[in-house]
Amino acid sequence: MRPAHTSDASVRVGRALRLALLIALAALFLIPFYLLVRNGLASEEEITSPDWTFFPAELRWSNVTGLFADPSVPFARSLLNSALIAVATTLGTLLLASLAGYGLARIPYRHANKVFYAILGTLMVPAAVTFVPSFVLVSTLGWISTLRGLIIPTLFSAFACFVFRQYFLGFPRELEDAARVDGLGYWRTYWRIVVPNTRPVFAAVGTIVFIGAWNSFLWPLVIGQDQEAWTVQVALSSFTTAQVVRLNELFVAAAVSIVPLLVAFLVFQRWIVAGVERSGISE
Repeated sequence: MRPAHTSDASVRVGRALRLALLIALAALFLIPFYLLVRNGLASEEEITSPDWTFFPAELRWSNVTGLFADPSVPFARSLLNSALIAVATTLGTLLLASLAGYGLARIPYRHANKVFYAILGTLMVPAAVTFVPSFVLVSTLGWISTLRGLIIPTLFSAFACFVFRQYFLGFPRELEDAARVDGLGYWRTYWRIVVPNTRPVFAAVGTIVFIGAWNSFLWPLVIGQDQEAWTVQVALSSFTTAQVVRLNELFVAAAVSIVPLLVAFLVFQRWIVAGVERSGISE
């Protein structure tokens, strides 16, 4: 039988190794963020210099103010557009997908499974196949360079519908039966019983949708043809052209553009983790 102090020592060594591994992985994860901040506050010469320094000799905070003062790129307007599009897309997708998922999971309908399989089938259709027809439709409606053209075609998500439907299948029927006894129909049961008890799933799916909408590039690039309709991703691409690459503005703009995502994650972190555990998104 091994002495107790030997086993305690091995446990401590194991914990130390795991902690060292986590620190190393965290450092690797943070390297891109460090590069964004370091290069965003440096001059063009320091970014391209072969003599690397951990931080520039002088932190150029004027790069941040210069970014928003640049007349050739309306970055503040682009941030506002991205925020409006991401929030509207997230709220619309959560509403439509959760209603569809709840209807498919709870409302008796003999063709419900067929509708569900048809929705899943859209996940196997490449986006390139529907891109041109969607553009033609939006152009015909006169929605080019408008928020309607940027938001409405992206509102419904088959993936979000699938997640909600699978979660609602396991939602306790006893709560809904109690609502039926109180005289609530499907609509009021959904709003008063289901939604308040599924906030973690809404937070998890909403975060995924928000990040996707914020990072979307191709559709806003094609639809937002005027500068006033640019999103932050389109604005970022304007710093890299065939003639010139404005590195310091590109880095500081990229750093600023990820701040809303970090804030959203920190605010909804608890609900996101709980939602992933309950909905099985990670599986």
